Amino acid sequence: MTELDIIFITRFFINLASLFLLCYACYYRVNKNSTVASSFVLFGVGIFVITYLLHGVDMSMEFSFGLFAVFTMLRYRTESISIKEMTYLFLVTAIALLTSVGQMNLMDLMTLNIVICLLAFVMDSKLFSKGYLTQSICYERIENITPANRNILINDLRVRTGLQVETVEIEHIDFLRDTAQLTVSYSPQASNATHTASQTLIKTS
Repeated sequence: MTELDIIFITRFFINLASLFLLCYACYYRVNKNSTVASSFVLFGVGIFVITYLLHGVDMSMEFSFGLFAVFTMLRYRTESISIKEMTYLFLVTAIALLTSVGQMNLMDLMTLNIVICLLAFVMDSKLFSKGYLTQSICYERIENITPANRNILINDLRVRTGLQVETVEIEHIDFLRDTAQLTVSYSPQASNATHTASQTLIKTS
């Protein structure tokens, strides 16, 4: 029979600390989305509690992971979630499952969780990421969305938005209205520098 003893409390706080470290020190530091970060923490806490309690009725690790994998797909399939958020969701699930039913000792468990969080921190740092931001744009010059006019499209977006647009993804094309929904990635540092230079030029003139 599963009891809420000192082992449960210790593992619960290890799980909670690991989730806060992953979701706020890693995810929120770059994406600044507190809603998603807090949802990840609550999701991980829920997985930990249910899996730990069900583990007392001889539920296998494989069945536990499969159960929450199915739950994740059913819950989030109606939301538009990015690849990065899906990755963090998987890490949250992994930490919660390892902490709740993992057979390693507490010191090894904390070490493994810290390594996972540290790896996520490094991969989201400027060492591997240029820190691009994204913006959704409704674009009406539909003739520029063809692959042959990709450079024209990027240059037009740079001029009209003032952003240092680097990449463009076409999300949806409406041929009835001759518009396209685009997601552009841009460098905020370069965009701010361009804006500052423009303002200086205007003042000088």
